[in-house]
Amino acid sequence: MPKFTSFTFTSTNGKTDINVRRFDPDIAPRGVVQIAHGVAEHCERYDGFMSFLASHGFIAVANDHLGHGKSYKRIDEQGWFAENDGWDLVVGDVKKLHDIMQKEFPDLPYILFGHSMGSFVARTYLIKYPGDLDAAIICGTGQQAPALVTAGKAAALLTCRTRGTSRRSKMLNDMAFGSYNKEFEPRRTDFDWLTRDNAVVDAYIKDPNCGFAATAGLFRDMMTGIEFISKPENIAKMNKTLPVFFISGDKDPVGENGAGPKKAVEMWKSAGMKDVSLKLYPDCRHELLNELNKAEVMDDILKFIESRI
Repeated sequence: MPKFTSFTFTSTNGKTDINVRRFDPDIAPRGVVQIAHGVAEHCERYDGFMSFLASHGFIAVANDHLGHGKSYKRIDEQGWFAENDGWDLVVGDVKKLHDIMQKEFPDLPYILFGHSMGSFVARTYLIKYPGDLDAAIICGTGQQAPALVTAGKAAALLTCRTRGTSRRSKMLNDMAFGSYNKEFEPRRTDFDWLTRDNAVVDAYIKDPNCGFAATAGLFRDMMTGIEFISKPENIAKMNKTLPVFFISGDKDPVGENGAGPKKAVEMWKSAGMKDVSLKLYPDCRHELLNELNKAEVMDDILKFIESRI
């Protein structure tokens, strides 16, 4: 039976307590899997996946990013990273948790899993810390056109300058997420694009720590991160031998129905990455770990990890 614990550490911003959830196996651990969650959600939503990993011998650990879950104090900080350098702080917190866990388990293989915004965090991590990991899984990612990223960043920067980084902007929210439900008309909710599992969508809507409108500062920071991971000179800095498994639904609007992850894989292979693979799941939407065939997805992730360590 997996053992659950939680703890906190001080963020790289020097002041915020970052919430962490951890699941340990009841046998000698085979490795550590660290999870980076998406925007407008939190790490508790990954308990099922973490319990699954622990039941197969892996320590699973995940933190709430700044402004998410239990990693903020005031309600106006929800969906906000920082006044400046927010993306670096969020990636720095992932690094800090990695270092905490690796210090405790220095000899175990270490795997990073990133979903959605967390996939962009993970891709930044692979560039900045190429020697830290033994494998990575990139879930629900995209490869946005440079012009769109530039326009999105410019709009976010303008809002930050004129209204402040903690301003919530319907325009920015619509730019980022407004088109995601178009393929699922007639829609049942505003979040049908997440998964075909209506119970998961309804729970997401009811959760006060999910689905909130992010701040202009977060959009600025996320566009900065996406811009960073898209530059060929940065992609070239990754560990060329690192095994990486991209997974996505072929009805995921974040990945443009598979086109985004395909493009990312092509860019990585062109940069010399030697072990990069992609699986697209038919009819699946954005949250593969919450899809109707989530058992298949988890099994595929486990098989990938076992085959590489």
